[in-house]
Amino acid sequence: MKKIIIISSFILSTFNVIAQIENVEEKFNLPIELSESSGAIFFNDKLIIHNDSGNENKLYELDTISGLVTRAVTITNAKNVDWEDIAQDDTSIYIGDIGNNSGDRTDLKIYTISKSDYLSSDAVTAEIINFSYSDQEDFTSKPNATEWDSEALISFAGNNLILFSKNWVDGTTKAYTIPKNSGTFSVDALTTTLSSGGLITGATYNPSTEKVYLIGYNTVLQPFVWLSENFTNNDIFSGTNTQTLLSSLAFEQAEAITYIDANRYFITSESFNIGPISDNAKLVSFTTNDNVLSLIEQPTSPVRLYPNPVKDELYIDGVEFYSIEIYDTKAVRVYQGNNEKINVSALNNGLYLVKIILKDHTYITKKIIKN
Repeated sequence: MKKIIIISSFILSTFNVIAQIENVEEKFNLPIELSESSGAIFFNDKLIIHNDSGNENKLYELDTISGLVTRAVTITNAKNVDWEDIAQDDTSIYIGDIGNNSGDRTDLKIYTISKSDYLSSDAVTAEIINFSYSDQEDFTSKPNATEWDSEALISFAGNNLILFSKNWVDGTTKAYTIPKNSGTFSVDALTTTLSSGGLITGATYNPSTEKVYLIGYNTVLQPFVWLSENFTNNDIFSGTNTQTLLSSLAFEQAEAITYIDANRYFITSESFNIGPISDNAKLVSFTTNDNVLSLIEQPTSPVRLYPNPVKDELYIDGVEFYSIEIYDTKAVRVYQGNNEKINVSALNNGLYLVKIILKDHTYITKKIIKN
């Protein structure tokens, strides 16, 4: 968004926690063509950024050393009504035209482009996912006073995206699942919500740690990060949610967050001008101390997986659990479910890690061989 209004109606709750976020650093001011940066991913060793409402329908590659834009890719069949976040999986990039500051949009959509097209051309055509909120009945225009805005999007599991609301009314953030295939969908909110204490403006899911990081800011433009972890299935806020204020930063309209690797992240902010207060758009980095999903088996576990090696069906017993996830050696999730019998016949032969999530939100890991 280009203009922000500070609202005094939020009831802020600040949490004193042991921060996992460290080494917060302002790297440099973003170039002028990215002064309204709103979404970011790290792909092909490059930071890819887009601007928000009314700007060009382009993705920009930013050199994080020189601070210069080195390439721009146009989405030929797209319009930037209000692009607010970007996500990725192994094969595709997803651009969320999801901004809805007035709550009256009926043309919300996500543009999907293939990574191979992106790498091979500076002009690409997107497939389109159209969606609406199943629980929205009122489309009256309420500028900066609606709960039907969104600026945060992640790719989660094989078939779904998850969108997080930017609730101007009371700061309660909802999560919605959206299928990745093109079409028109009415999307439902997930069970658990988050009392965010501000405006959520970006998100990233790190598959190597299985954690979701949300970026946002409160009523006085104090940026913060929410960490969501140990959640059940795709109900992102059902586990542990921890807020960290980025208190070393001054006033910042933080807009986007992306993981670089297991413990490195970039944040981008948007330039703003509110009365006597103004600032440039910036690139900010931070690190974490998260544990990477490990291929080391826990030998004392009571869980039994058989047969192992396995050809068609894998059985799990010895413990009660919430869900099962299977990862290949590249930490890509290839299965998620909650059955004691799993059909693995479609998996390629090789080594896999089975993550068994228990009812207390801890987990056990086991190795299997698929023959």
